[in-house]
Amino acid sequence: MPTFSAHDGTKLAYHVSGDGPAVVCLPGGPTDSAYLGDLGGLSAHRQLIRLDLRGTGESATPEDTASYRCDRLVGDVEALREHLGLDRMDLLAHCAGANLAALYVSRHPENVSRLALITPSTRAVGLTITGDLRLETAQLRRDEPWFPEAFAALQAIVTGKATADSWQAVAPFSYGRWDEAAQAHQAAGDERMNPEIVAAFGAEGAFTPDTTRTALARFTAPVLLLAGEADLGAPPPTMAEFAALFPNAELVVQPGAGHHPWLDDADQFVATTRAFLETTTASSS
Repeated sequence: MPTFSAHDGTKLAYHVSGDGPAVVCLPGGPTDSAYLGDLGGLSAHRQLIRLDLRGTGESATPEDTASYRCDRLVGDVEALREHLGLDRMDLLAHCAGANLAALYVSRHPENVSRLALITPSTRAVGLTITGDLRLETAQLRRDEPWFPEAFAALQAIVTGKATADSWQAVAPFSYGRWDEAAQAHQAAGDERMNPEIVAAFGAEGAFTPDTTRTALARFTAPVLLLAGEADLGAPPPTMAEFAALFPNAELVVQPGAGHHPWLDDADQFVATTRAFLETTTASSS
């Protein structure tokens, strides 16, 4: 397992698969990168370099747990770029990893040639997803057999009456198909999640949305915002707002997809992402 040293000396691990030009991949969670797999077969076209965030997967636990905070993880991404010897890198991030990617780009725009944000979290840029929008998006799944129980749980969450069971019940909304593969994927992710790391990732001071938005407005490299049509976590209307923060962003909405579009329709996901990663960067900053 390849490793490198973060700037504070913490040993971090990454996973390499596939051939072709490298794409550095940041997982959500925050958790390890195993759940990304080969991103639906994208590794057949690009070399995927998946980072295990500190304290997760094969990466070491840091001495200072405050270093889990998202803005402090920017240095880990920079240390990985330096370790790989990349002058500029294509950067792909999923969900909460998009917060880290946005902060990295705001500090090191010259080091990123293309940025792909897959069903991204919006905390770093301060966009709010309303409960009404989540409920409206959920209605796309109303013909599914699990819908009544899941929708009731979602209503409880939106109205501030959630229980632990509520969060479990809404899991099917994260996937375009709530089949055995999706259920296994969800269960594996639940097992790997560390509440301490999750809390520290978004601790007070992690995000300064106004500053980040100002920086992103100057980032002229190509950006892809890939949304799932039925994703409650990153609904297409909010993803359109996110895309508008960049001067050179494209929004693609994958039909029928939830929060993990490479699982819902691998061929469509790979086609979209591959086409974006092959765009010219002649006009990049």
